[in-house]
Amino acid sequence: MNTKVITRSAVAIAVAVALSAGYVAGRRNVPPPQVITPAQAAALMPAEAAAKTGIPDFSGLVETYGPAVVNISAKHVVKQTSMRSGGGGAQQLPIDPSDPFYQFFKHFYGGMPGMGGDGGGMQPDTPSTSLGSGFIISPDGYILTNAHVVDGANVVTVKLTDKREFKAKVVGADKQSDVAVLKIDAKDLPTVKIGDPRQSKVGQWVVAIGSPYGFDNTVTSGIISAKSRSLPDENYTPFIQTDVPVNPGNSGGPLFNLQGEVIGINSMIYSQTGGFQGLSFAIPINEAMKVKDDLVKTGHVSRGRLGVAVQSMNQTLADSFGMDKPRGALVSSVDAKGPAAKAGLKPGDVILAVNGQQVGDSSDLPSLIAGMKPGTKADIQVWRDKSTKDMTATIGALGDSKVASNDTPQSQMQGRLGVAVRPLTPDEKSSSSLDHGLLVEQAAGAAENAGIQPGDVILAVNGRPVTSADQLKQMIAHAGNSIALLIQRDDAQIFVPVDLG
Repeated sequence: MNTKVITRSAVAIAVAVALSAGYVAGRRNVPPPQVITPAQAAALMPAEAAAKTGIPDFSGLVETYGPAVVNISAKHVVKQTSMRSGGGGAQQLPIDPSDPFYQFFKHFYGGMPGMGGDGGGMQPDTPSTSLGSGFIISPDGYILTNAHVVDGANVVTVKLTDKREFKAKVVGADKQSDVAVLKIDAKDLPTVKIGDPRQSKVGQWVVAIGSPYGFDNTVTSGIISAKSRSLPDENYTPFIQTDVPVNPGNSGGPLFNLQGEVIGINSMIYSQTGGFQGLSFAIPINEAMKVKDDLVKTGHVSRGRLGVAVQSMNQTLADSFGMDKPRGALVSSVDAKGPAAKAGLKPGDVILAVNGQQVGDSSDLPSLIAGMKPGTKADIQVWRDKSTKDMTATIGALGDSKVASNDTPQSQMQGRLGVAVRPLTPDEKSSSSLDHGLLVEQAAGAAENAGIQPGDVILAVNGRPVTSADQLKQMIAHAGNSIALLIQRDDAQIFVPVDLG
């Protein structure tokens, strides 16, 4: 309520100031007031209504594009098996119960197996139904939705706002982007207008239409909270984050801007209760349309691959590599047989641009590379040895060893860094596929503060490989107040910034 009062007060003050200025300049300079009736405001897009009245009115948007938003019902026939401890083939939800997204999928899928309350026993095959949303993108019946809405469905039914129902064919579904394309046999259908999410800004109004909990064509609004948001296990999608109330059943529905254009597909929420808690995420529509084109043409999605693992930069890492500010994607590991290795990229390189397009953060790179066709050339600008370097890679196609302690060579404590390390044994090198490195046996001081822990393997300091404890000692002695350690932990390589100050 306070927001509305403040907003209207600001408008009133602005009008008063404008009228005062007009009076001082002369009455002939005061423009005649423009009166907008409720019916006229309803016929406008929200941006136009806001420009004329100072307050966005979403009714025109809903009236124009609401009929293109559909309800999707996906029926599954689930084969139940024994759920008792030790029984084989127990079905489980495709998400860990400790994950914050668990409750969302729990509510969304309702009666999926693996969630029974009886604790065991054989049960007959039972049908279950999941509900979602979608929107029509062509008059002849092509519909966009989320892949998880129709995943594993035996029958998919689409219901329009005029109560007509159609059996839908799943043209294709891409789990990595969570985009699916449906087709219904109909003509002259209402459609949405596709926008450009790259032109949207954080803080702008957005509107969602969908079927939360089965309540068809529910309209909610909010603002864009962030862009290019990277989420766990979602490597190829720079999500749009909003505070639009989105709940189970909204999945697959459109996210509109104030011009009435779809800029995203509402896909998931971050929740510990199963309901909306202020964090909603949408797939940018430009990414979804690329997937749609591939699915319609070939039935599958072709993605490019560079063959690197990257992480975000921070100020400490930037200082360690001699950069003026954190930017780009820091390469933490390179696939020995991948396109990046063939092009000469190495761990410690910071990818700044691809084909002239700036890489502001590590989250920008996966979607950028994935959107390139395998076999094409990519001009890559990297930061190496405190200067930029250009190289060219040919994009490829996208398709447990734990280092443990041993009672072998004496560990050596590195005072300023605060670690006790020793060289890897031949067996450890073989099991971890490493040809060099120092095993951390103890961590204290600066190393412990940075998150270094026993079992980590130190591979490099500021991009320079380290092969012995004495070499590490010399590197640390001549380092500045911050360094970047490349470590291997389990099967992943990451750079860890360490403050030595």
